[in-house]
Amino acid sequence: MSSYEKDLDDIRKRLRRIEGQVRGLQRMVSEGQYCVDVLTQISSVRRATEQVALIVLRDHIRGCVQESFADGDPEQSIDELVGAVERFLKT
Repeated sequence: MSSYEKDLDDIRKRLRRIEGQVRGLQRMVSEGQYCVDVLTQISSVRRATEQVALIVLRDHIRGCVQESFADGDPEQSIDELVGAVERFLKT
């Protein structure tokens, strides 16, 4: 079971909304909408995906990382968490 199982409905709902935003972006570009409007929508999609990532990251820390500490193997989990945060923060 994934550590984000309890938030699965919320995550799916958010991802469906993001999917709709991306389709809207495709339509805007196809229609030649104003550049600033397209950039504004792109910014909204980025923020929305970051929010989903934060939910998954929070659940990972509260689930998988906490569990590995209880099992006595914190080093591997810390390294994995740092790697995940590094990937998340790369722009």
